Amino acid sequence: MTVHPNVKVNLGLSVLRKREDGFHDIDTVFVPCMEICDTLEVITGDDYSRTSASLFARYGEDVTQGISEDGKLMITIAREGGIDWDPLSDLCAKAYFILAEDFDLPPVKVFLEKKAPVGAGLGGGSSDAAFTLKCLNGLAGLGLSEDRLASYAARLGSDCAFFIYNRPMRGTGRGEILDDIDLNLEGYDLKVIVPDGISVSTKEAYGGIVPRENPAFALPENMEDVPLTEALRHPVEDWKHLVYNDFETTVFNRHPQLAAIKQSLYESGALYASMSGSGSALFGIYER
Repeated sequence: MTVHPNVKVNLGLSVLRKREDGFHDIDTVFVPCMEICDTLEVITGDDYSRTSASLFARYGEDVTQGISEDGKLMITIAREGGIDWDPLSDLCAKAYFILAEDFDLPPVKVFLEKKAPVGAGLGGGSSDAAFTLKCLNGLAGLGLSEDRLASYAARLGSDCAFFIYNRPMRGTGRGEILDDIDLNLEGYDLKVIVPDGISVSTKEAYGGIVPRENPAFALPENMEDVPLTEALRHPVEDWKHLVYNDFETTVFNRHPQLAAIKQSLYESGALYASMSGSGSALFGIYER
């Protein structure tokens, strides 16, 4: 089974408050973006892989493999420049392990070609994990509903459950509480820019954040304080002054070149431009 996990962008991201568990409550709208996709193949242990030889031929030493102690999971990850993490700690592997706690899964091989950038706020790793869950659900005949799969995905990452549904959804709580939202972007194109050499960790992004319920919070001067779902009902050309990603204040101060890229998107004709998630990727929405 071969699939192509896509990334996402965030339309607005309000950091509301810090929780007792150390996480933050947020309000955001996730939107699938098909401009950047990984390639994921999940097969049973005795099946023939259509991607294995190709990955080794194209990536050579940039391919890393791991095999679980019980031998039931083999995971192969190919990425330009290689990976700097244990493949068995990858979210795809964790997706297998979390289902294996409740179900008798067959031995499987996972082949992942990573194209989505790391530390860009696009949710590439979360998407890979969610698609792995969906593949395992079909491969093992588990018959799990989307909602059940989403409950497993939420245990893997705050935005992971979104990719189970993979349609525009409002995310609250840590981002794992999802509700459908009526968002009409027909007639518009979305362009994503991933800056070279800039990666922003979630820890870095939250390091200087001031939650909205803190009296010290202040929106930029050109922004109006309008609830996100209300703001998104306005025409796209109005979002520039209504829809804001709170992480931009922190991240742009540390990486001013990102602010310059956002401005360049507006100068190129974007009706709305923003950083996605905790950065560093930015995107613009253009009238088609």
